[in-house]
This record gives sequence, structure tokens and C-alpha cells, in this order.
Amino acid sequence: MDTKHDYETTDVALAKLKDMGYTIDFNVEFDEILNDAENYQIDHLYRYEGPSNPDDESTVYGISNNISGKKGVFVAGNLSLIEGKKRDIILALEIKYKNPA
Repeated sequence: MDTKHDYETTDVALAKLKDMGYTIDFNVEFDEILNDAENYQIDHLYRYEGPSNPDDESTVYGISNNISGKKGVFVAGNLSLIEGKKRDIILALEIKYKNPA
């Protein structure tokens, strides 16, 4: 599913995703993605930018595993502040989301 939403806040986006079955908090359980990244995909992406300050940016990802069907969310502020492998995986998933094969 290739969807971008324009919800008013990240809280609304998270509630909507939870209603759609995205219940795993991948900010806490990121090892699931880390160990099997090639089988995960971004289904929903919501980016929120503060009205005046780019540092207020946040992004909500609805992510699923195309093999196991597990679904969850990952919330990031400014991606440049996320370190190492986690940032690399999220960026790769976002590129795949924006440029489906």
C-alpha cells in the first residue's frame, strides 16, 4: 500500500495507524527490522513540520514485514540525528517507498 497522509499531528497519525493494526513500537523493538530489513517496507508515511522551526520536524512511518505480516510504527525527528545502522535502514526503506520497483 503506497499512502501518504496529511494528519494534523503525529498523535493523530499514530492513532490512525494503531487502528489499522500497526501496533509494534519499532522505536523500542528495532532489532526486528535490523535483523530482517529486506523483508520490511514502509506502507504509510506521515511527515509533520513545525510552522517555523525545521527542528520541529517529525516523521511517522507505518512499517510492515511482507513475510510475517507484523506491523508497527517508527517515529523519527530529524533523521540526521539518528545514528548508524538504524538511520541507514530507515533511509533505505524510505527510498524503496518513494521508488517502488
